[in-house]
Amino acid sequence: MRIVIAEDSTIVREGLVALLTGRGIDVVAAVGDGVAAVEATLEFRPDVLVTDVRMPPTFTDEGLRVALEVTDKAPDVGVLVFSQYVETRYARELFAAGRGGVGYLLKDRVADVAAFVDALRSIAAGNTVLDPEVVTQLFAPPRAVDALAAVSDRERDVLRLMAEGRTNQAIADALFLTPGTIEKHIASVFQKLGLQPSAGDHRRVLAVLKYLSV
Repeated sequence: MRIVIAEDSTIVREGLVALLTGRGIDVVAAVGDGVAAVEATLEFRPDVLVTDVRMPPTFTDEGLRVALEVTDKAPDVGVLVFSQYVETRYARELFAAGRGGVGYLLKDRVADVAAFVDALRSIAAGNTVLDPEVVTQLFAPPRAVDALAAVSDRERDVLRLMAEGRTNQAIADALFLTPGTIEKHIASVFQKLGLQPSAGDHRRVLAVLKYLSV
């Protein structure tokens, strides 16, 4: 089985390469952004593309857009979305077509490497693999939820420091995290609060205003 990996975290990317090659799987490319993922997939035509969701440059939903592009341009390639997050904006579109060879697994819920490899083989065979939590969030009936209630405790910490006027570097120092991790948290907050990119709006300010209103 031949695999392309798209993951912006070097440690996670190299870890996946080591785990899979150690089990006889040929990782033909391992890249860190969506553009490179599409290029490598179209060049090597692997059995499965494994892609994270949040990658450069915006750290929002690049991986899902990559998955949709790959399923359109290379329908013979299976796609596994492998992320910490369930992003519904494009994920519903990915699964709505009813095609096989797609999957969505959550990183913190995959503890068995053998099960992960089995999922890859199943996707390569044209089957669909979904984490139950993904199913719940993608296909459950809509319900009214306070947007801020979906923000995690760590994301609230980031919002609190944003409200104090801190820069990303200052927030990272205060929370003992990397600036890249802070960028991901902020992108997640924007997504959960429904703040899409706009030339006329400052999303950072709007997010803080929503936080302060509560």
